[in-house]
Amino acid sequence: MIDLEDFRTKLSLELLSPTTKTQLDISVTDINRPGMQFCGFYEYFAHERPQVIGKVEMTYLESLDVRARRPVLEKYMSYPIPCIISCWGMTPPRDLLDIARAHDIPVFQSKLKTTKFTLQAIMYLNRVLAPHITRHGVLVDVYGVGILLTGESGVGKSEAALELVKRGHQLAADDVVDICRVADDRLIGESPEMVRHFMEIRGIGIIDIRAMYGVGSVIVSKSIDMVIHMEKWDSSKEYDRLGLTEETVTILGVKVPYQTMPVRPGRNLAIIIEVAARNLSLKRMGYSAAHELDRRLNELIAQNTANHT
Repeated sequence: MIDLEDFRTKLSLELLSPTTKTQLDISVTDINRPGMQFCGFYEYFAHERPQVIGKVEMTYLESLDVRARRPVLEKYMSYPIPCIISCWGMTPPRDLLDIARAHDIPVFQSKLKTTKFTLQAIMYLNRVLAPHITRHGVLVDVYGVGILLTGESGVGKSEAALELVKRGHQLAADDVVDICRVADDRLIGESPEMVRHFMEIRGIGIIDIRAMYGVGSVIVSKSIDMVIHMEKWDSSKEYDRLGLTEETVTILGVKVPYQTMPVRPGRNLAIIIEVAARNLSLKRMGYSAAHELDRRLNELIAQNTANHT
């Protein structure tokens, strides 16, 4: 279900037909143009989608005699249509609005061209209907790479993010990160609106990052390209020192590169996170320092073996 008022405001729509509904029963991220239905073809009718009327459909309806148009509209709206949107700022015929009111179907008007509105509507539905999950952590944009910092409370996630902000990077969310899957291989994270741009620093309290460092220090949402799990240094644990093994973590069915960062006094976490972001960018371009070193060592071993034989 999608909130009707949010649907109207986010897509800049005007409600032409009053309705008792406060929510729209929309579960798919697509729209339907009902030209074929107006012509009587109902073998395949995606009635569960928002119905978008463009110039072609409107011109056809207006070409019909009033007595011929009403049965067409009656049959069309006998299906459980979530809503109807008229584009180009066009006002639908009076009988369409009357029948929609009788069936309690909201009718909206958009000033946009049909193609442009369709694109915006699909993007909006993709965002709203995407699978969501909430995680405890901090999301920052470092050199264009979205890094989700996770770990136990008090391990230093917010302090590391604050240092990154001071170094010119951007904060997307602190403490609570709302994550949604907008594509099969893409996650987007953002902060709940109530606590957006705020950060908690132990010993100081709540601070407003945007007010303190300017609008360039924050970002509303960011893709999650890497997860760095921060944990207190455990001397008995063996940490990866080469990086030959690439670990991943699965969030909402999407595999994301994953690294464990041991934390202890004296480590500059902000610089390490910056290096991790740059290193991920290099890997995406096909270069891995660990694999390059491994290749050179193997070549050296092979050369020494050949010389001894």
